[in-house]
Amino acid sequence: MNKQLPTPDRALTIGAHPDDAEFGAGGVLSKWSDRGCEASMLVITDGSKGSWDPAADQEDLVETRRAEQHRSASVLGITGEVVMLGRVDGELEYSMELRETLCWWIRRLRPNVVITHDPWKRYMLHPDHRVTGLVATDGVVAARDHLFFPAQLTGEIGKHRPDAVLYWQADEPDHREDITGYVDRKVAALLCHSSQTQTTMDDAGASALHRERFSARISRRAVEVGRPAGLAAAEAFKLVVP
Repeated sequence: MNKQLPTPDRALTIGAHPDDAEFGAGGVLSKWSDRGCEASMLVITDGSKGSWDPAADQEDLVETRRAEQHRSASVLGITGEVVMLGRVDGELEYSMELRETLCWWIRRLRPNVVITHDPWKRYMLHPDHRVTGLVATDGVVAARDHLFFPAQLTGEIGKHRPDAVLYWQADEPDHREDITGYVDRKVAALLCHSSQTQTTMDDAGASALHRERFSARISRRAVEVGRPAGLAAAEAFKLVVP
């Protein structure tokens, strides 16, 4: 059984889209929140392309997804901040400006653990996921050194080095967090993103049967991930000490 991380005082997820963090780390977020962790969620894009409906109004979709993210955070028990950067969905590009922005949030929120996409996952098709993982990683590196973006450093904000970075959907996972007793809350948080049930959740909004099938899929996956570590349910990550 792999050793569990101690509950951090503060944690920060950095996801490309609303619902990414819930898929990748919803269980551990709810577990840590229950144990007193001040978790925060940062979402880089506005989710404006998260629909298969050709008649969907993108401005309405952005507001819907913003509201869904806040509802989901409440279900998870998030006590920190929910930050929506509002970059255009599907058009995210790496830039020094974005790295600086993430560095600032890491320095401001001072997470002990940062959780994000694995930018080195082979065959990851979505460009926003690749960019987010890479710029989040580089933001962690920048945040720990006073020579990166020194204008950010004031009396209230100083350099900050997280204790760990966890990459969800990792290409080579080497750490499993026990989420026994938290799978149902992970599912409930995901279902708060009702605009996405058709696109990413097995059409869970169509009927009770569809919701049950989706819930069963998430539960089954948690059991499979936990089994190698002797855990009843788990989420898997690549663990890096920055």
